[in-house]
Amino acid sequence: MDQPMQDDWYQRPCSEVLETLETQEHDGLTDEQVRERLATYGPNTLATAKAMSWFKRLLLQFHNPLIYILLIATVVTLVLGEYVDSGVIFAVILINAIIGYVQESKAEDAIQSLKHMLSSTATVMRQGQRMEVPAAELVPGDIVLLASGDKVPADMRMVSARDLQIDESTLTGESVAVEKQSKPLDSNTVLADRSNMAFAGTLVTYGTGRAVVTATGNRTETGKIADMISEAVSLETPLTRKINAFSRVLLWVILVLAGVTFGVGLLYGQSWVDTFMAAVALAVAAIPEGLPAVVTITLAIGVRRMALRNAIIRKLPAVETLGSTTVICSDKTGTLTENQMTVQRILVDDTTFELSGAGYEPQGQILQDGEPLAGPVAGHEALYQCLLAGLLSNDSELVEQEGRWTVQGDPTEGALITSALKAGMERHPLRRELKRVDAIPFESDRQYMATLHRHEGGYRVYMKGSAERVIAHCDRIMTADGELRPLDSKRLHEQADQLAAQGLRVLAFAMRESDLDHLQVPDPERAEDRLIFLGLQAMIDPPREAVVHSVETCRQAGIRVKMITGDHALTARAIAERIGILRDGEQASQQVLTGRELGNMTPTELARASEAVSVFARVAPEQKLQLVEALQAQGHVVAMTGDGVNDAPALKRANIGVAMGINGTEVSRDASDMVLADDNFSSIEAAVEEGRNVFDNLLKFITWILPTNLGQGLVIMVAVLLGVTLPVLPVQALWLNMTTAVFLGLMLAFEPREPGIMGRAPRQTNMPILNGETIGRIFSVSALLLLGAFGLFQWSLMQGASIEEARTLAVSLFVVVQSFFLLNCRSLTRSVFQTHPFSNHWIWWGITGMAVAQLLFVYTPFMNLLFQSAPLSLSQWGLILAYGVVVLLLVELEKAVWRWRHPEKKTVAAKTRA
Repeated sequence: MDQPMQDDWYQRPCSEVLETLETQEHDGLTDEQVRERLATYGPNTLATAKAMSWFKRLLLQFHNPLIYILLIATVVTLVLGEYVDSGVIFAVILINAIIGYVQESKAEDAIQSLKHMLSSTATVMRQGQRMEVPAAELVPGDIVLLASGDKVPADMRMVSARDLQIDESTLTGESVAVEKQSKPLDSNTVLADRSNMAFAGTLVTYGTGRAVVTATGNRTETGKIADMISEAVSLETPLTRKINAFSRVLLWVILVLAGVTFGVGLLYGQSWVDTFMAAVALAVAAIPEGLPAVVTITLAIGVRRMALRNAIIRKLPAVETLGSTTVICSDKTGTLTENQMTVQRILVDDTTFELSGAGYEPQGQILQDGEPLAGPVAGHEALYQCLLAGLLSNDSELVEQEGRWTVQGDPTEGALITSALKAGMERHPLRRELKRVDAIPFESDRQYMATLHRHEGGYRVYMKGSAERVIAHCDRIMTADGELRPLDSKRLHEQADQLAAQGLRVLAFAMRESDLDHLQVPDPERAEDRLIFLGLQAMIDPPREAVVHSVETCRQAGIRVKMITGDHALTARAIAERIGILRDGEQASQQVLTGRELGNMTPTELARASEAVSVFARVAPEQKLQLVEALQAQGHVVAMTGDGVNDAPALKRANIGVAMGINGTEVSRDASDMVLADDNFSSIEAAVEEGRNVFDNLLKFITWILPTNLGQGLVIMVAVLLGVTLPVLPVQALWLNMTTAVFLGLMLAFEPREPGIMGRAPRQTNMPILNGETIGRIFSVSALLLLGAFGLFQWSLMQGASIEEARTLAVSLFVVVQSFFLLNCRSLTRSVFQTHPFSNHWIWWGITGMAVAQLLFVYTPFMNLLFQSAPLSLSQWGLILAYGVVVLLLVELEKAVWRWRHPEKKTVAAKTRA
């Protein structure tokens, strides 16, 4: 037999499927067939690609232009004999490499988690015998018996089903269990609607069934997802792209400047050794050794802050990526919604009742016209009986575990129990009072469930099911006072359709008294079998309360929120309208698209739809991936949320994958960059805010550190051009770079969020890290440092100071000016005099620490010997401090001019504060 690679099993009759797979419905395969097929198809497990060796992964951490610069600095300082400095720089490189290695190792566990999705054993028919075998030994053609509580071990075509319901939420996103049957389906039936198929890794919640295996291992739908995860490319983040580009430019600038310095020195007739050492000094001075460490630490601080807001970061660069996000593609079930079916409306006797509260927790009230129902619900007979029918014609249980209410069984039945409990009804006393003696279980053909209960007056039948079927069995309707009147079936159908059009799942309820002690299938043609219609209960998985505000905040921040779900289009539309993803005035064609419609689109049409449409329903896993890729191709930075196996490929492909920590699968968490501890979309909005702050702080640090490096390089280059003594030695440049980065620059990582941070548009991905204004500020401060350091160095020599004292004066001026400039950089736009001086107390601790370190550099004999420094007088310190104040005021003047030229920036911040 050829390999069964067909994808059309759901279209074919059972007899044809069995014939193609050469198997028997009741006898199954022979042992010889099993052995042959196991050799042909392999075990029913997920194959994975060979993992990258730990050594290669560690070496790749050094593959970065900025690391190349630091390695050059390590070698240079080693050649100079500065072993301590060389060791410090290499330690920075090594720490960064270890952090990156650990983060990547954690990120590659998704497929290993998928392996656990397949069950360990399966009940099969082989050679006419019922037996239990390891799931790994299943082959195409095996006949598998399914029962409630089983995990489906492979993909299979249903041969027969009795009341079979399977929870496929982790695969398709469908929020309620799917009823299974064995009839063939149309060729254009999407994955989520293939009711005659059972898929590996899903869970049987009710009933029994018999099915034939059609695919095992990586050929299953779960296996296809595993392949998509392994093939999905983990993209560079905006931060890593920009840092790499910046590092490459910096690398060439430093090499060119060092080369020019060396060439000019030789042209001036200077010794090649002296000229070479000057070029080395320039390179060492210009290299920002502290940049990688501060970037890592700033991201780590962002991780800690996000954790306090329920967003757990798994990969450091994801912190900043969130701040650049332009589109959030969110799953519906469990992210935007509670993932708990909730009855929201009850319609009885032309009266609509609302129910407050959400989820399975029995906290809430029955409301009429917005007010709590006056008196006990038993005072409204039709309402009471409608709730009682949902409570008793029910096979599920509602339980409280560790303060969290969950349903054991069908989510729909759990919602019915909760609605009765909100009305003050007690299930267990009522079950004892109206003891069940017989039942007709739900079947997809009948579309209803009926139960028989004994009470003091005899027996009573309760029925629940689809509105169409239940109404067909009724000829009367119960009123509020318990009276009966003729049934208007047309009006009831219209009411049910109106509720369904709002995305609500509608169930109808009926009852009748009986003299029989057993239950027979009611015949609507027999007058004695006609029932009394009680009412409708309409339910939905409700949106989370805080999501509406979060969606609006994202909209104001220039971030589009799109819903991509496996659930039905009407349900998706209803939730999207409630939370503000869809708004009045949007064109109908731009609101909701289904997976079937996406499947018929060309790549060009798909690209346009991904941009224009806000809600995508009934989508398959590969379509989620296609939508993410289409948005990225148009320049968007995409955050994708999800909790199921079906979301994992898109989570890995997205710029920032966001998984659920409570209800999410292990597969989705392993494929993600961030995990939400509370499964709440609002935590994404908070994380975006923190991500923007992280990028702001990194930009502040880069703006602050570059003038030091550029200023030192210019001082050395000018000295070579003028043929004078170097004002700063290489070892002194290393002292400046490392101490100021740690004591001063690092403190900017703790800066709090600035006003208006969520009132501005996301940063464009093609924008460089530094804009024109920032570059201008860097060059102007560098020029001021050049003027001050070189000028003071030459002036002190003219006053008779020693070379060591003059160099110490130049180095100390760099430290003091950088300390004042640090205050300027707490905000790149607002005045330092408008910034709360103690909103970041670390700034002052850093300046104090730097002052102590510099005093040791200037006055201790050991440091004087090590760094060739010398003590300074009070008058010299006075000159340096005065110059620092001048630089601070000049930068503030430049910022004031910028604010005058960009008044709209002040408006955004003011509106946000308001």
